[in-house]
Amino acid sequence: MIAPLLRRTPLRRFLAPVSPSDASGTRRSLRPRRAEPPRNRPRFLIAVGLFCAIYGVIGARLVVWGAISDPTDPFQTSGIGGPITRPDLVDRNGEVLATDIKTASLFAEPRRIVDADEATEALMTVLPDLNPKVVHARLSSKAGFAWLRRELTPRQQQEILALGIPGIGFRNEKKRFYPGGPTAAHVLGAVNIDNQGIAGMEKYVDDSGFRALQSSGFASNGDLEPVKLSLDLRVQHIVRDELVAGVERYKAIAAGGLVMDVETGEIIAMASVPDYDPNTPGDALKKENLNRVSAGTFEMGSTFKIFTTAMALDSGKVKVTDIFDTTPFRVAGFTIKEFHGKGRPLSVPEIFEYSSNVGSAREADLIGIDGHKEFLTRMGLLSKVKTELPEVAMPTQPKVWKKINSMTIAFGHGVSTTPLNTAVAAAAIANGGWYIPPTFLPRTKEEADKIKVRVVAQHTSDDMRGIFRLNGEQGSGKRANPPGYHVGGKTGTAEKVVNGRYSKDSRFNAYVGAFPIEKPRYLVVTIIDEPKRFEKDPNATAGFNAGVMVGNIVRRAATFLNVKPDFGDTGRQLLVSY
Repeated sequence: MIAPLLRRTPLRRFLAPVSPSDASGTRRSLRPRRAEPPRNRPRFLIAVGLFCAIYGVIGARLVVWGAISDPTDPFQTSGIGGPITRPDLVDRNGEVLATDIKTASLFAEPRRIVDADEATEALMTVLPDLNPKVVHARLSSKAGFAWLRRELTPRQQQEILALGIPGIGFRNEKKRFYPGGPTAAHVLGAVNIDNQGIAGMEKYVDDSGFRALQSSGFASNGDLEPVKLSLDLRVQHIVRDELVAGVERYKAIAAGGLVMDVETGEIIAMASVPDYDPNTPGDALKKENLNRVSAGTFEMGSTFKIFTTAMALDSGKVKVTDIFDTTPFRVAGFTIKEFHGKGRPLSVPEIFEYSSNVGSAREADLIGIDGHKEFLTRMGLLSKVKTELPEVAMPTQPKVWKKINSMTIAFGHGVSTTPLNTAVAAAAIANGGWYIPPTFLPRTKEEADKIKVRVVAQHTSDDMRGIFRLNGEQGSGKRANPPGYHVGGKTGTAEKVVNGRYSKDSRFNAYVGAFPIEKPRYLVVTIIDEPKRFEKDPNATAGFNAGVMVGNIVRRAATFLNVKPDFGDTGRQLLVSY
């Protein structure tokens, strides 16, 4: 009965809407009301217009930035130009020591590699030193990006391009190039694979703000102002060349040397061999390639008598004319004796000239333990040198200074310091008594005068220059005094510690010399580790190797340092005759 009724009754009768009633019983319509126009229509239109205009300008600007490349924009160049170009390093005359060159690095997009086996075999034909297992693993992975080889040669890049492997690409990068190879390796330092400084002055540049500029995006790929160093490339070459020759001539383990301007503290040259080529920086990690001049500490032997003599004279307790007994004596169970004794009392200059251990020990004893330690501290010999080069070692000294320590330190045993520490302290003795911190950056004399500190009196410096000259003319420094150039200084022959005891067969030799000694301008220091006798030389002490090396450096470099030879009256008469 129900079905026929539903067929005869229109469906709309059952679905007719029923208007609800409000609380008062009045029926409400469900039809939506028409939105009323805003009461402040002009203001509404203005607001909409401004909104559209602002976002229209922003959109247009974004389109312009995306379509037009601005080569001066650091944010764009950092994104599309690869790593930021490092500033060149140049010597004091503008000669390039380090620069950036363009190179390409090989990468893969594994998801686009069609056949990993075939691609690996093809790449191995061009780069046979790659590990095939590693390459295949990277090419067959599901990664979106994988490095295969950094810093390709142009020929390698061209040969890989000719292979036509899908999913293989190149990224332009920057590589650091050192035209001089190992010439100034320990000063310049090195960079890592990402062209970031990790050693030497390269690290100094990064630590001085360049790395911060890179990370903040303010560094650009435009031309950067070169960083000028205090080095003179010509003198640097001479120093390294003489060190290499010295190691070969004297069959030594290693050698090192530097040339320093005593008026400004500038390091004109510094080298240590064996060294490495910074173009292959991995060799810098080898133990034998240590920078022995600034990062190695050694007992500097009799070169410490420079400071013992200066200390005695500067104290006012000792005069140049004073005489000291040189008879061997015992202290704390040890005998202080001479290497080559004269068998008689010696004056202060003679103690220096004949390198008397006993005389130096008595000078130190006269000053006292506290005074001795204070003087060496004042000269910077017991503290880390403050300079731009990161690789600087801390000297070592006895934890407790006793009388025996003070006496042995007086002739160079008991304190280990760096040759750089020794050079800076000796420069203060030679330049009138002023301690000037060393620098690897250019510095004028006016700038040096503002930071120098007096450490010894002027009269002490004057007396020491006279003693230097005496030793250079007729003492152990004669072989460091080439004709025409007056070099004064001190040799140092230190026995090395082997199995806890000093060995007479293993020596560490050094020479510290200043020239022209009448008014010193430059200081030259050389060190040589375990030298052997050379041909007819009677022994292997410092005067026969380290001193010879200093003489050769002065003879070859003096012209570049604007130091003219002086041959005395004979030379002047010869010039007049021409």
